[in-house]
Amino acid sequence: MTPSIKKILVLLLFVTSLQSINAQLGFSHELGFITGPVAFQSDYGERYDFDTNSGNVGIGVGLVHYINFAYRADCNCYSRDTYWNDHFKIRSEAGYHVTTLNHLSELADKPSIGGLQLRSMEGKARVFEIGAHLEWFPWSIRDFQSGNPKVAPYLGFGAHYVSYRPEATSSLGPLNNPITTYPTFLDRIDTSQGSAIALVGDIGMRYKLGPLSDLLISSKWHYYVNDNYVDGLSPLNENNRANDWIWWFNVGYILYL
Repeated sequence: MTPSIKKILVLLLFVTSLQSINAQLGFSHELGFITGPVAFQSDYGERYDFDTNSGNVGIGVGLVHYINFAYRADCNCYSRDTYWNDHFKIRSEAGYHVTTLNHLSELADKPSIGGLQLRSMEGKARVFEIGAHLEWFPWSIRDFQSGNPKVAPYLGFGAHYVSYRPEATSSLGPLNNPITTYPTFLDRIDTSQGSAIALVGDIGMRYKLGPLSDLLISSKWHYYVNDNYVDGLSPLNENNRANDWIWWFNVGYILYL
C-alpha cells in the first residue's frame, strides 16, 4: 500500500469517526455557499435617495457553516426531545463584498463647482466579515428535513468582526484639497485599513431540494456599529446621523454532511 493511499484511508477514517462522535452528541454539520447583490448605504450620494440606493450596488460571496441539533430526530440516542434542537441552528459565516460608490444625487447633477466635485469622485468599499448567528425556525426543523413541508422560513441575529480597506479617488486630482473635494468631505476622508463590529439581522427561507441539500434565500442587514469609515468617508454635516450599513440579498446552496 502506497503512502498516498494510506493518508487517504486515515483521512476517511478520521472523517467517519468525527461524524460518529457528532451523531452520538446529537448534532451534525451543514456547509454552504452564498452570493448576491449588496446595496451599500454610505456617505456617497443622498441617504434614502432611490438613485443612490439602486446605483451603489456591489456583489458579495460567502461560506456558511451550520450546527444542526435536529439531525438525529428519530434516533434513540436522544435522551429527550426539546424545543431548542427542533427550532434553532447556530450559523457561522465568512463573507467578502465589494461595492463601487458614486455621488448619485440632484446635488451632484448640478452644473456647479460642487456638482462637478461630487460627480468626479468615486469610491470602493472592500469588506471582509466573519461571525456567527443564531437562527430560529418557527416550524419544525425535523419535519422540514423529512421533506414535509418543503419550505422552512427563519429569523436570525448575530454579530460579525469586520475588516475593511476603502478607496476614494477623483478624476480632478488628489482628494482632501479645496479644488477637488466637496467642502463637507475636506479632511473627512480616510482610506486606511480598519476594523469594526457589525450587527446582523437576517430573514430568509430554506427550500428542500433533496434529502441532503437545500436552497437558501436570505435578506440580511449589516449595521456597522462602531465605525463610520467603512466607505472611507465621514462628512462633517447634519445629515451624517447614521453609520454605514448594507442590505445583502443572497441565494445559496446548503449541503448536509
